[in-house]
Amino acid sequence: MTNRPGSGPGPGEREIDDSELMDVAQGPEQAHSLHKALRTLANNPSASGPLQEMAQGILSGRMGMTDAIKNERYMDALGDRMTEIRRAAESQTMEDREAEREKREQWERKRDEEEQKERAEHDGPSTNLVTGPKKRGRGGHRG
Repeated sequence: MTNRPGSGPGPGEREIDDSELMDVAQGPEQAHSLHKALRTLANNPSASGPLQEMAQGILSGRMGMTDAIKNERYMDALGDRMTEIRRAAESQTMEDREAEREKREQWERKRDEEEQKERAEHDGPSTNLVTGPKKRGRGGHRG
């Protein structure tokens, strides 16, 4: 049962939900963020190799998040990626940093909007919404 990049769960597999990450998350919001990050990593063609394999394994339920954390190969790959990110940040010019800051702020605004939309869809319409005064029986159509 090997998952190819972007292929989602294989035959007979299902994708886990946020609640199945609660053993490592510090609450539902963090579990949701972790789940979203794993989906992004699993479907990112530039993230091939151990990290993508790990994300796909967790999402398909073939491995738990705690198993992945204990796996030396996955943690080494994560450490290598973090080192690459740190080195790239250290070599940036002030102009590069400013451009990155602006991109990050845009991304954060977009992410916040998407999360608010997801929450609204998840929570559904409220039955206690106040939409204004109701008209009762007067001034309506009389036949």
